[in-house]
Amino acid sequence: MAERVLGGRYTVQDRIGTGGMAIVYRGLDEVLGRTVAIKTMLPQYAADPSFAARFKQEAQAAAALQSPYIVSVYDWGKDGDTYYIVMEYLRGTDLKSGIRKHGALDSKKVAQIGSQIAQALSVAHRHDIIHRDIKPQNIMVQPDGNIKVMDFGIARAKNSHLTTDNSVLGTAHYVSPEQTQGKELGPTTDIYSLGIVMYEAATGRVPFDGDDAISVALKQVNEQPVPPTAVNPAVDSALESIILKCMQKDPKDRFQTADELYHVLRDYLAGRLAAVNNATEVLPANPVVPAIAPIAASSTQSLPRIDTAEHIKPQTATQKAQQEADAAMKKHKRRVVLFSILGVIALIAAIVGIYTLVNPSNQKREVPNYLSMTEADALKAIDESEFFKKGSVKEQYSSTVEKGVVMDQDPDSGRMVAKGTKINLVISKGKEPAATVKVPDLTGMSPSQADKALAKVGLVGQAGDSVYDENVSVGMVAKQSPVGGSEAKAGDTITYQLSKGKESVDVPSVVGQDADSATSALKGAGFEVNVSYGNSDTVQKGYVYDQSPTGSADKGTTVTIYVSNGPKTVSVPNVVGSTADDAKGALEAEGFKYNLTYQYSSSVAQGTVVSQSATSAKSGATITLVISNGPDPTTSGANTNTDSTTTNNGATGTTTKPTGGQ
Repeated sequence: MAERVLGGRYTVQDRIGTGGMAIVYRGLDEVLGRTVAIKTMLPQYAADPSFAARFKQEAQAAAALQSPYIVSVYDWGKDGDTYYIVMEYLRGTDLKSGIRKHGALDSKKVAQIGSQIAQALSVAHRHDIIHRDIKPQNIMVQPDGNIKVMDFGIARAKNSHLTTDNSVLGTAHYVSPEQTQGKELGPTTDIYSLGIVMYEAATGRVPFDGDDAISVALKQVNEQPVPPTAVNPAVDSALESIILKCMQKDPKDRFQTADELYHVLRDYLAGRLAAVNNATEVLPANPVVPAIAPIAASSTQSLPRIDTAEHIKPQTATQKAQQEADAAMKKHKRRVVLFSILGVIALIAAIVGIYTLVNPSNQKREVPNYLSMTEADALKAIDESEFFKKGSVKEQYSSTVEKGVVMDQDPDSGRMVAKGTKINLVISKGKEPAATVKVPDLTGMSPSQADKALAKVGLVGQAGDSVYDENVSVGMVAKQSPVGGSEAKAGDTITYQLSKGKESVDVPSVVGQDADSATSALKGAGFEVNVSYGNSDTVQKGYVYDQSPTGSADKGTTVTIYVSNGPKTVSVPNVVGSTADDAKGALEAEGFKYNLTYQYSSSVAQGTVVSQSATSAKSGATITLVISNGPDPTTSGANTNTDSTTTNNGATGTTTKPTGGQ
């Protein structure tokens, strides 16, 4: 089937599953470019008009149902002698495989899955469509944990005129009692099957099992299930009561609609439900539970309609819940029910034994579905069956099946085979490694040149984010990954980045920083630094008072910083030895201010400048002059007073004089 195109649009690729009437492939919708699942009818059924009609019915039934929990059907048709249905491609695993791999699920997860299936069934039932084959193999668990109901292959509208020739389609482990008896079916038949699905999910095993489909179907009609808590004590009692109500033998005693069941499960998940009243008695809480062999008959089958009146004594009628005052009578009735059930079991065993002796074909079993199982799990399941034998195990590359997982089997699942039949498996080796090629160096090429160079060696080009590169012209390839000269697999994508030229970035403002800090900041931003010194009346020595450029510039640009040497100084006239008046005149002439102070001096004449505070200073600075006040009178014994704080503030100077006294 590989490489075949159906309807001129759908390319058939890897096989991903096998059912009772069809094979499912992964495929590609060439028009929309999306991955799809393609179900093709097996050749032996395609020639049968009744099966072809049922196949068409599945497509029409499922296409009419819009729900997040029902697989979407896109198209259907006939191509040559093959009928096909195009569906949504689902990622994940079916619930049966999940239970087989992980065992029983916790009660909350069971209720969550059950509520989503109930929602899907509610949509179908509102369209008067009964699924009739609800089982874990038809429930796909997606990676996000949500489910999708699949395979409406035997779904039928209530008013459908398709017949089944006095037989009933379904899977023995999940069919309702009325389904096995060929009675009219309603929504409650799907609710019964959903109850069994939840039972299996909660306990890890089906409630009824046997050597063949007939024995299992008889148990569906006549036996009560072992309570889930007796199989798995971790099952919540409230969930158990919901499951058992779904599995009531009389359809009138079950939930009457899928919507009703959905709301009960939601109440349970929200903690608003303690238990559900079930009218029918069940087995004691702690019965002896016999070991159950691995499930063999799990595929949809055609079962003869069972008339229980011909073979088995009717079971004790359903017991109604009694008032607390009738406890003693209730205990007695439970004992009667139990004995009746045990009697039925014995009768069924006898019938099954006779049926087996006169029908050698019943020594055959259906081949289980090993697809999507790991190699180890599949081989273990074959060994534990004690019916099948391990055949050849081959490996093959696959672009869709994970490495180490079964991608094909022979015989196909669903086939009836004799004991000892060898099961041959094909295990995925994962994706086939592509041949390696040398990656060309794309530096300096235009995008079109780069794409052509890559395509020439079987690689794919992809433009990434542009980068700054002062050595490569704008718009040309500056970088690539993997680099030129390295090895890559044919078909790999090579990402190249185009040049934006030199990078223009903000120049940090360093005015007011000391020279060392300013230099570090600029170099850290990618600039070169030139230091120039100058005078500043406002910025102290050693600190930056200006820079160039400011704003933004290309990386690598040289930024000049101007470092202060302090204020600019000029020479102060030397007025030492001059009279005070001459000194003041000389300072004023050069733009300096002055401050006069006086002191006694025995060597400098009175009124003469003894010293000055600076010989150079910034223009306009104040120069302090010390003026001689003559010899100190105290040395001659005169009685004198000195006033050192007399100040004369003028426009150009300040004068401080001592005063003498008697």
